[in-house]
Amino acid sequence: MPIADRPVAEAPDASGIPMTPYDVTDDVRGMKILFVNVFFIGKPGPGNSWVLVDAGLPGFAGQIRKRAEELFGPGTKPQAIVLTHGHFDHTGALKALLTEWDVPVYAHTLETPFLRGKSHYPPPDPAIGGGAMAYMSWMFPTGPTDLGDRLQTVGDGDEIPGLSGWRVIHTPGHAPGHISLFRDSDRTLIAGDAFITTDQNSVTAVATQRQEFHGPPAYFTIDWQAARQSVQKLNRLNPTAAGVGHGVSVHGLDLQVGLNRLAHDFEAMSIPSEGRYVKQPAVTDENGIIDMPAPTSYNVARAIGWGLLAGVALYLLWPGGSSDDDDE
Repeated sequence: MPIADRPVAEAPDASGIPMTPYDVTDDVRGMKILFVNVFFIGKPGPGNSWVLVDAGLPGFAGQIRKRAEELFGPGTKPQAIVLTHGHFDHTGALKALLTEWDVPVYAHTLETPFLRGKSHYPPPDPAIGGGAMAYMSWMFPTGPTDLGDRLQTVGDGDEIPGLSGWRVIHTPGHAPGHISLFRDSDRTLIAGDAFITTDQNSVTAVATQRQEFHGPPAYFTIDWQAARQSVQKLNRLNPTAAGVGHGVSVHGLDLQVGLNRLAHDFEAMSIPSEGRYVKQPAVTDENGIIDMPAPTSYNVARAIGWGLLAGVALYLLWPGGSSDDDDE
């Protein structure tokens, strides 16, 4: 069901704050930032402690702080920020947030080179095709960023300070140190980009937020066999509710059926037929990139990407393309 067909806000929980399609439970609230989600873990209410998961796109620090204050009261700050991984759409507002919030940032050890300024991520793979987001992905930044002493590392199975009852699940494939978070008591999952609930390759799907299960965003996934194993690992946890990095949150039978099918039919549902990393993964370690497959040509993707950008620019500049004329 497209997000436009969903209720804008469901009934409020005990806190009185309405639930949205991106909220996972009453104490795991989601927020969509253009095409990526961040999560606030903590019981809403003034003065309550909470943790932020991921930091969205550049330029949205103010909106994240505003939502945090709506949930937890004026002047609030998290106990910590957890990164499922360090791609630009999950860290874009991070440095701006850290100018006001003096808090630690937790990420997996294998994300260290990309978050301490040592290495770029392996480049995206526009040659997978399949939609406008993929065609434009060669333009997306790959870092690195340097968080300095703010960065604290975690490993598989660890519990992060401030997140009692949650454990880290290492779910590589999309990124070397990609992690998900799982709460055993009610089987709540924050999957990051290990799997998603929209076709992130397609601008149309991203705009409508139609719910459909997919593996990680293909244009940034560097190890497809690891990505498959990560989805299978999450499926074995049998989660009852899940928030994802792209798309609406899913619950109950919808989640169990969709994730189980994805785990069993991952190749057909998610792995591209061609692309740089399809047959050979990029190899990284704590110091950065060790080896990558040879580049594949993306001249066609680049041309389509430029064409798409030109089309958007013409629409915005062409008389009548602005909504101002519609108001007259």
